[in-house]
Amino acid sequence: MLDRRQFLSAAAGFTGVLGLRESLFVRAAQAPAKLPDPALYGSNEDAYWTELRKQFLIPEDEVYLNNGTVGSSPAPVLRAIFDGYNECEKLAQDDPEDYPIWGYASWNEFRDPLAAFVGCMRDEIALLRNATEANSYIANGLDLKAGDEVLMTDQEHPGGEHPWNLRAKRYGIMVKKVTLPKPVPNAAAVLNLFNDAITPRTRVIFFSHIPTVTGVVLPAKELCALARSKSILSAVDGAHVPGMMRLNLRELGCDMYSSSPHKWLQATKGTGFLYVRDEMIDRVWNTIATEGWDDPKLRAERFQRIGSSNVPALWGLRAAIQFANQIGMERIEKRHRQMADYILNEMTKRGAESWTSPEPALRCGIATVNVPPIKRMDLENWMWKTKKIRIRGGEPSKLRLSTPYYLLKKDVDRFLAAFDEYKRAHA
Repeated sequence: MLDRRQFLSAAAGFTGVLGLRESLFVRAAQAPAKLPDPALYGSNEDAYWTELRKQFLIPEDEVYLNNGTVGSSPAPVLRAIFDGYNECEKLAQDDPEDYPIWGYASWNEFRDPLAAFVGCMRDEIALLRNATEANSYIANGLDLKAGDEVLMTDQEHPGGEHPWNLRAKRYGIMVKKVTLPKPVPNAAAVLNLFNDAITPRTRVIFFSHIPTVTGVVLPAKELCALARSKSILSAVDGAHVPGMMRLNLRELGCDMYSSSPHKWLQATKGTGFLYVRDEMIDRVWNTIATEGWDDPKLRAERFQRIGSSNVPALWGLRAAIQFANQIGMERIEKRHRQMADYILNEMTKRGAESWTSPEPALRCGIATVNVPPIKRMDLENWMWKTKKIRIRGGEPSKLRLSTPYYLLKKDVDRFLAAFDEYKRAHA
């Protein structure tokens, strides 16, 4: 692994050859070598997060409020990816049968820290590319017959809903939806909706732990317990959860879980995972088949055997887990809730309608508001082109405002001032 001096030297040489002055290599190398002193958090939280912001390559004059789509990997994650390529591209592995693209390995050096981070056993984790891929493995892998029902919400991401729609179109299963209120008033309302929609044909309850539409934190543990009590399988799309809030899959009690750590964990793009509870692994068929697809001893590893793979990306995933652990998930989750509450309160003062939840426990790092008659795409384009502020939402007037921990209060205030300016100019 390159030390900091070697990395700086290599970055300078590489960018000098290519004539790149503001390259990724240089900017990653220029970030602080260490995280801020943990003692600073106790004495001055704002100063702590301000120092931590320096680990991210987002320019200081930009405000980024769309972590719900994709996060920005901090410098230590980028350095780890570069280290991975530096090691792999030498093609100098000790074992002459080992190659850096190897798609038939256990990758325990990457699965072990991930399993510890999300609260499960290594053999229950498969390293994939994103939640969409994992959701497809779940929908394709379960034995379901024509007429069997899969129950989900009306707020699922296309990468969660459409694997089941494909299965329905091809094999005749039924996809049913419960309509979540906007906002969800409390956990009991969600549980009642699902309980009332269950029929004797319901075989799977599939839902997003945090739906992409509103960012509400659904009562996942209670929904999984409801499913278990009725001998129904539970599959959870957790694309937003790892890195946003504490996660323990065994405590959650789900049968299957998918995620995309490139969002709130700020991991490498193209890293995801599939969790399958050990008691369920033998009931899930492989979607991609190669050597080991039918070997029960491999447990969940058989789902990650897809042939040649981007192993350096996994170096970045491991570094992202280490980065989050160094900060502390308790601090990160607290920060997410504080910033989301702040921006939500300020927007409701401005007449916005909250679509997230009035219940603090049911929201974390995303505040979703409805702001008619403003057209969100007009606002989104204006914000970016004139103010260098990135937001996202939905038609016609929904704004989904993500508040990652590296977002500073002054950044939120800058967005609020810009929103006020736009509203005055387009009244």
